[in-house]
Amino acid sequence: MKYSERYAAHPADFKNYDTQRIREEFLMTSLFEKDEIVLVYSLYDRYIVGGVLPVSQSIKLETIDPLKAPYFLERRELGIINVGGNGIVIADGERFELGYKEALYVGQGTKEVSFESVDGSQPAKFYINSAPAHHKFPTKKVTKENAEIVELGSLETCNARTINKLIVSSVVQTCQLQMGLTELKTGSVWNTMPAHTHNRRMEAYFYFEIPENQAVCHYMGDPKETRHIWMTNDQAVYSPSWSIHSGAGTSNYSFIWGMAGENLDYGDMDVVQPNELR
Repeated sequence: MKYSERYAAHPADFKNYDTQRIREEFLMTSLFEKDEIVLVYSLYDRYIVGGVLPVSQSIKLETIDPLKAPYFLERRELGIINVGGNGIVIADGERFELGYKEALYVGQGTKEVSFESVDGSQPAKFYINSAPAHHKFPTKKVTKENAEIVELGSLETCNARTINKLIVSSVVQTCQLQMGLTELKTGSVWNTMPAHTHNRRMEAYFYFEIPENQAVCHYMGDPKETRHIWMTNDQAVYSPSWSIHSGAGTSNYSFIWGMAGENLDYGDMDVVQPNELR
């Protein structure tokens, strides 16, 4: 287990950050290491982002010191989306096989969680998010057949995309965690446009399926004074509740969004139109 911690930033202070500081505070570049769990613990809603890459062995999710808990999910819930080869998650003895882009919600109070690959030569890559939880809800696997799927945008505005709502209140019961997967159509590059903030929730984005030698420019900050981070494949970024979160790629790509905060209303957004951004 490897973990690091990130502090929260005041929006006024954030405006003074240079490129290096922005990347140090918000960007996560190396989430997948062979036979390792890598976690980043943030003070934004105590949200944890991580990656698990089991190649030659099963890997157990252990507690980390910031949690001050005997086991990882004593006071937390967990969302998992597989972005690699077929994998297996075992939660308190119950076995779940996850294919590519399939998800698993693991409820609070689950004492033992471990991760395996079906074939180490094509290992699973489990992208995980975790948030504090106050109630135990059932562990549940979610596939695209179970998901709430929405088609948004258009090719004319370069943002035609499919939103797969995987771990949301209409699909699975959670305390505050929400996760989903957005896929951009060929010829589209903009995600989440118009941009928005939601002061009731923070958010994290994980970008993948970015072709080699291509990149995504992720936009964040106050809508009237934006900043950006250039990102490549399999990287994640934290977005505070006061910050927009939007991106444009040099090709189409996919990304996983995860949220936690005060409510479970996916549509609770304060929209900022493109001509209002600065």
